[in-house]
This record gives sequence, structure tokens and C-alpha cells, in this order.
Amino acid sequence: MPIKVFWVSPVPEKCDTCPNKIDKVFFDAKTTYGPWACMCPTCQVLGPGLNKVGTGYGQKYEKQRDGRWKKTEG
Repeated sequence: MPIKVFWVSPVPEKCDTCPNKIDKVFFDAKTTYGPWACMCPTCQVLGPGLNKVGTGYGQKYEKQRDGRWKKTEG
């Protein structure tokens, strides 16, 4: 049975790389600038995110009904 992993820090209200609000999905991922960021799906796919998840690239988190953020990829 896979272990469920949840985000434990406060989730930013908005994307670290644009003004979009973090709503149902966010990525904690590497950027083309070098540092990592908590990004909206648009920034992860179109940039500055690398549009990749996994070791060395990042993770995808989805908001659950109970308000927690579950890691669903990466």
C-alpha cells in the first residue's frame, strides 16, 4: 500500500512566479531560473517551470476535501 504524503507547511496564497491564486493544484518544482518555487499549473507547464515532476524536478499537490494537500505526483 503506497504511503500518502501531505504538504506540512502553509501553502502560499498565490503562485511564486505569477499573480495566479493557488486553488486546487500546485507544484513545488524547479524553475528555469534555478531555484524551486510553489507554482500554479500554468507556470509549471508554460514556464518558468520545467513541466516535469519526479526526483530532481518537483512534486504535484492536490487539495483534498479535508483541506490538506496530498502529493499526487513526483
